[in-house]
Amino acid sequence: MAEPLATITAAEGLGMITIRADLDRAGDAIAAAAGLAIPEATRITTDGSRSLGWMSPDELLLILPTGETAQAIADLEQALTGVHALIADVSEMRAVFDVTGAKPEQALAKLCPVEFASMPKDGLRRTRAAQTAVAFWRQNKGFRIIGFRSTGDYLRLILENAAIAGSDLDPR
Repeated sequence: MAEPLATITAAEGLGMITIRADLDRAGDAIAAAAGLAIPEATRITTDGSRSLGWMSPDELLLILPTGETAQAIADLEQALTGVHALIADVSEMRAVFDVTGAKPEQALAKLCPVEFASMPKDGLRRTRAAQTAVAFWRQNKGFRIIGFRSTGDYLRLILENAAIAGSDLDPR
């Protein structure tokens, strides 16, 4: 029996903080408070338990264990005192899935217009998975994908369908 292209697992226990600011002016303060280097455009930095992803020229997403969210917000607010910035806990607004297994790129390629071969190891991609907005990056031997919680059930279902056994794009 053929094995699925990927396994889709809901990622639990994650806090997420959106940080909006002029990164040229506030980048050093954000990096110090977050404990991570500011990523280059379309990249993500990580230390294993925390990740900081570039979402747009003035937006970063800090992903960390849920229990660290409140302290991270306090640290960011203190570091950005007097700076025009927005710091918001968006943890409950997101659905997060890990796409792992033998061929996670093939499962995602069915849904996302992305050239996976040219995506750098630390690349973060904002795109669409079928009809929903997502962001994803490589993690371990697969990908972590984030979408809006309001479309979370749909996102899980389309990911599971794209990963069905025997649906290889290159059946060799």
